[in-house]
Amino acid sequence: MILDTLANAHLYYNLGPAFVKAFEYLAGTDLTTLEKGKYEIDGNNIFVIINEYDTVPAAGEQMEAHRQHIDVQYIISGSELIGHDNLLQQQPSKAYDEAADYLLVPDRPAFFSKLQQGHFAIFFPTDLHMPNIQVNGPAPVKKAVIKIRVQ
Repeated sequence: MILDTLANAHLYYNLGPAFVKAFEYLAGTDLTTLEKGKYEIDGNNIFVIINEYDTVPAAGEQMEAHRQHIDVQYIISGSELIGHDNLLQQQPSKAYDEAADYLLVPDRPAFFSKLQQGHFAIFFPTDLHMPNIQVNGPAPVKKAVIKIRVQ
């Protein structure tokens, strides 16, 4: 897992051309004007999902992980906590759903990090994450989640 700001995105270009495309999209697109939905960047290899929601309490939420995609979660507006942990020692509460590309783990995350406007988090397939968690009560967030297909 990586946490940083878009101003430092160039530091992660060595992760590969897909990351360059993802970060160039984030930097070169007025994300505030995009409606909720899915937008292709490079077909099914790289796409973005724009979400808007109110943050929720951590109680009752579960961590998730993906096998087919790496997530780049970027905060367009607002702030939230994202719980995170490593998948290696965890027992899923819901078996991996290949069609939806996720599994769920009920345990509380080992760590919580605050993300706000301009921050991103990269979650690889062994990184559990619990997004959308409130900081000081429910608050609106607009987020871009770029999905990069694992090759």
